[in-house]
Amino acid sequence: MTHEEKRERILKVAERLFAKQGYANTTMEQIVDALGVTKPYVYYYFRSKLEIFETLSWTPTVACFSTMDFPPDDHRPAHVKVVEGLEKLIRATLAHYPSAFFPYREPQVYRPEYMAAQKQVANHFYDQLCPLLEQARDEGMLEFRETKITALAACSLAGFLYNWYRPNGRLPPEEIVKELTEAACRVIGLRVRRKAPARAASTPPAKATPSARKPRPRKTEKADKA
Repeated sequence: MTHEEKRERILKVAERLFAKQGYANTTMEQIVDALGVTKPYVYYYFRSKLEIFETLSWTPTVACFSTMDFPPDDHRPAHVKVVEGLEKLIRATLAHYPSAFFPYREPQVYRPEYMAAQKQVANHFYDQLCPLLEQARDEGMLEFRETKITALAACSLAGFLYNWYRPNGRLPPEEIVKELTEAACRVIGLRVRRKAPARAASTPPAKATPSARKPRPRKTEKADKA
């Protein structure tokens, strides 16, 4: 088993315990016992239980908050990128179950330094998403009013998965991705056809000015006959 494989095994065992018992109720002793190794073995790879927890949380954080990163030469319409990014966000959240839900379930656990780094990654995500939303609206493919509120509302569909998602639930993951992506598209006001640009108000025709009347020659009285 390689160094990386041993490290990943520790993470997988710890992830299962954290998901089942929570951070506070999970000890290093329990992780060591579940692995069937000694404490020095685990401490060789991780300095503390908190480091294991933050490592588990960071991987899905990066995976989820990088879904709006598109290469500069990607010239597809903005609304296509937005929908793809939202779908990838939902898919990544499910793919990294249950560690993707740790930040929602136990946000008080993390160090301030970790929270600052997480916020920076999240801000980068919204810095990418919001201009795409506005561009797609300008192009007539989305309908919404407040950009940041719309962005937060659409992405919260993935965030609230931790409240109800179960891996062995009624719908398979792929069906959940489809349903939530369609719901997110309704939140951002995705249109089937491009909205026609508003017509400029037509200028009423200028009121015709009455043509100047030529003055009639004044009738001169006929001279009396001599």
